[in-house]
Amino acid sequence: MKTLHIDTGREMGGGQWQALYLIERLDQATLLTPKSSPLLAEARKRGVDARPLLLRSLAQVARAVDVVHAHDARAHTLAAAVPGVTLVVARRVAFGVNSGLLSRVKYARAARYLAVSRYVAAQLELAGVPPEKISVVYDGVPLVEQSRGDEVVALASKETELVRRAAEIAGVEIKFTMQFWQDLSQAGIFVYASRMEGLGSAALAAMSAGVAVIASNVGGLAEAVEDERTGVLVENRAEAFASAITRLRDHPELAREMGRRGRVRVEKQFTIDIMVRQTQAAYAEALR
Repeated sequence: MKTLHIDTGREMGGGQWQALYLIERLDQATLLTPKSSPLLAEARKRGVDARPLLLRSLAQVARAVDVVHAHDARAHTLAAAVPGVTLVVARRVAFGVNSGLLSRVKYARAARYLAVSRYVAAQLELAGVPPEKISVVYDGVPLVEQSRGDEVVALASKETELVRRAAEIAGVEIKFTMQFWQDLSQAGIFVYASRMEGLGSAALAAMSAGVAVIASNVGGLAEAVEDERTGVLVENRAEAFASAITRLRDHPELAREMGRRGRVRVEKQFTIDIMVRQTQAAYAEALR
């Protein structure tokens, strides 16, 4: 099966990594992404057929494949404008779908939607997408070496003021990381604060490393983190995060057990191979 993948992101975020994990495991897959995007450079480094996204040639490339997979909202808009293609759209964000006329036309165009969680699938249904056109395909993350550290780690790009205040209340030092995978190897607790989340691939990554997760109880995060089993889900208040941090710091054996369960959960439900198989199954459904 020939597939074309379109991603218009300018940063290497979770969605771009998911696109890359998928594409490099597919036969006859081509990626179109902006010339300046880090995804283009990383894909080429890995031997992927990756090309700069040029609007003048998009239709020609799209019509030469079996399935066009749009990985973000702007890619969805571009691909929906090309007639005669089988369109599959990834939906990763948790906020509602625009209800305007143009949005309804665009959303009627796709043959299949890949929702990153049941929460996101429900948002699509509320927007009028028939449930039979939606497949829930969770993110897949690499299975990495288990952490042996005890640091409290958080993303440098997510709700830092909330996490910093929680750390002050708990009286602990937080490491705000920009080298996430590297710093996970020294983590004992991963703090993931978010106002809204489609799923939370960073939480899955921490679980892969056997690290207990303290996360906001929003969106699809409750599908990634099992409360009181692989981590703790809390309200978006500094006091709530501080209480959870203190509890896991005071009971390191509980944190280690949550980390162990998280690793098992990833192995059973959130590996890259599972994500690829489920995506391929959705392609087959779209072509029927």
